Parts: sequence; structure tokens; C-alpha cells
Amino acid sequence: MFNNAPIVEYVAAKDLEDGAESQPAKPAGPPRQRPRSDPCLPARLPTSGFLQREAERVAPKAVEAELERIRKALEIPPPPSPTETEGEKSQPVSPSASPKSKRKSFLNVLPSAFQAAKALRNASHSNGDRPWKAPEPYEVLRAIERRDVMFLMEVRDRSFQSLIQKSGDVTPLIHAMRIEHTDVAIILLGAFSRYINNLQDEDLEKPETKKVLKILRTNLKIAIDYGLQKQQKDLMASFLQTLIMSEGDAWIALQTADVAIALRQGTQGKPVHLAEAAVRSFATKSLGKAEFIASLEDYIANATADLLMMAAWSLVLQVVQGEPLPAYYFARDDRVYRAFVERLDRHKDAIQLKVGRRLRWQLRVLRTQLEGRNRTYRSKVESLAKELDEGKASDSPGHSTCIGIPPTLTLYTNVYQQAPYYGLSLGLGV
Repeated sequence: MFNNAPIVEYVAAKDLEDGAESQPAKPAGPPRQRPRSDPCLPARLPTSGFLQREAERVAPKAVEAELERIRKALEIPPPPSPTETEGEKSQPVSPSASPKSKRKSFLNVLPSAFQAAKALRNASHSNGDRPWKAPEPYEVLRAIERRDVMFLMEVRDRSFQSLIQKSGDVTPLIHAMRIEHTDVAIILLGAFSRYINNLQDEDLEKPETKKVLKILRTNLKIAIDYGLQKQQKDLMASFLQTLIMSEGDAWIALQTADVAIALRQGTQGKPVHLAEAAVRSFATKSLGKAEFIASLEDYIANATADLLMMAAWSLVLQVVQGEPLPAYYFARDDRVYRAFVERLDRHKDAIQLKVGRRLRWQLRVLRTQLEGRNRTYRSKVESLAKELDEGKASDSPGHSTCIGIPPTLTLYTNVYQQAPYYGLSLGLGV
């Protein structure tokens, strides 16, 4: 929009001037400055491939709807059956027919149009019933270059393996990272997560599913190494999360058992260090040696804390009847912590009576140090390592004071944390 008011006033005054001496009226006040032109581009249109597919699907219905509208407007009866059409052809047309009947006889060609629309619809349905041909690898790479999201979504639904198939030395995900199409890489990563989440237990036993998951993990590990090499760190945490999801419950159960053994050994087992090393070395060797990446470190700390809570709760379930922590909660914000606290509150009486002192102390440390959202998971895990691995009282704001150990009684603290409980009270008030 432009402010043309001064020009309009000037032209109007010039047209109304009475003579040569008359001067055009000057506009009152200084004219406003014209705003600069600020053109904007509209949102991009769908691709030609998507439009073509939509046209093939919608065209038969549109033709039928339009012919039906015309028929109703002209009060034409529905199209006759083939036998009726043959009977009408055998009857001669009367020359004395009225103009209205001539108009209707002229529009008798519409039934053939209806039949053409029906044939078009049947052809469209038959095309949809035919097995969908999987795209070639170059077609998928070309769609990534063109950001053809519609085509990629169709490939995801009809031929998922095409999204993880390697072409030469490149996979679709690596190709998106090479040309720095981060939005397409996120879409591919979402397709991976969707495929994993939709798998049922019986699907995991199928050989073809195992093959697809193996290829998918290879894609993610290559992407992690490439991202670290090229300093593309934005998606590292998402890659690792999807990679852990692809392993299913088996990896989580195995690592939980190992961390539970370390918790039984007390500070000598170094449970926090063991849990963090298991997560960090899970993906690739390059990830274990990677420099600090904020989002990745926070995810690793989240997974480490979840492993510790799941391991501690698995030890509780050996003496207390309860429900295990769901494996699908793993490393998804604070879901494991909320379920952990809820179970601690529900079974607090049984835990007090049946669970040993060391494990009760570990449960209290986990609950206290992981509470709240004011600190990052990294700082929480560091506080856990000080207490569970080193036997030192944490000086963080979330440190539990319910144990009742004065700072001067370091010797008693070490004995309490490391030695099994044989009935000695020590006066700790636990």
C-alpha cells in the first residue's frame, strides 16, 4: 500500500482552479512518507506429482457431479440401461416433435458422458488396486533435493525400505545432510520413529523386520558419524534416541540388569559411571569420543538417570510385589521419574519393611537428586555420581538431608554406604 493522498489532493486542486492566477491548495501539514514496498512470496504450491495424483483421484468424481448437476437442471431422467438405449435407437424419431422434446433428444448424449465418467472412475480404481511400484533410489534422492515432502510421505507409507536403501555410498538421510536440507532430514527421522513405534511384538520376530531394523540402525550410526565429522550436531540427540528405540526392550533390559548388579555392590560398582558408559558407547565409537554437545549430553544424562531408576526399582521388585517401570518411558523427559516416584509412594510401607538399608538409601538419593526441573539432567547425574559412585555427600541444592549424617562423620558415612547392613544401627535415623 502506498500513501497517494498528496498527489490526489494536488490533482483535485488543479482541476478546480478558476484561472491561471489561482494556485492549488497546499495540503495541510507535511505529507506522510510513502511506505517502502515490501513484497512477500506466498507459500509454495504442491509439487506437480502430488497434483497429478490428486487429479487422477478427484477427476472422476468431479465429472460425475457436474453431469448430475446438468441433468437435474434440465430435468433429464437418469441415464437409461443399455437395453433401454437399444430400444430407443430402434424407434424412429417423430418429425412433429415439440422443441422441448427436441432439446431433450439432443441432450440424450449425456448418458454416454455418464458412462465415460464411470469408465474413468473404474480405471482410477483399477490403477489404485495394482501393486505400487517402489521408486528407484535416484527418485528418492531427487525428491530430497526438491524437498518433495508429499512424495516422501507416500514412499514412507508404501515402501519404507526405499527410505533406508543405500545407493552407492549414500543413504537418503546422509544425502539430506550433505546438501544441508535439515527439514527433510527431520522428516526422514520422523518416518524412522513412526515405523519403529508401529511395530507389534509379533512383527519383531519376522526375518524381514529384523533385516529392516538392522539397515535402519546402520543408517543412524552412519548419520551420527557424519554429523560429528561435519559438525552438524543439531540432530545428534534425535539420532541416538531413534537408535535406542530401534533396539527395543532387549537392550534396556540388559543394561538395567548390569546397572542393578553395580547398585548391589555399592560405591565399588560405580553404577552411575557404568550406566553413562553404556549409553555413550551404545551408538558408535565416534560418539563416545565426541566433544561436548549440549543437547546430546542432556539426552545421555536423561538416559543414564532412567537406567539407574529402572535398575533400582528392579531390585525392589525382587522383594516387593509391584509393577515394573515401562520400557517405552525410557529417555523421554521425566516419564520414568514420575512413574518411579509414584511407585515409591504406593509401596512405601512394604519398602520400609522388606528393602535393605543400602537400597533404601539409594532410592532416596535417586528421588531427591532427580527432583525438579530447575537443573539440567547433566548436573543431576553429576550429583548422583558424587553420592552413589564416590560416597560423598552432594553439596547441590537438591541434596537430601533426611539421612541425618553430619559433615564431620565422614568415616561413618563411608561405612554406612559401603558395608552391608548386619543389624548395626549407627544412630543414623534411617
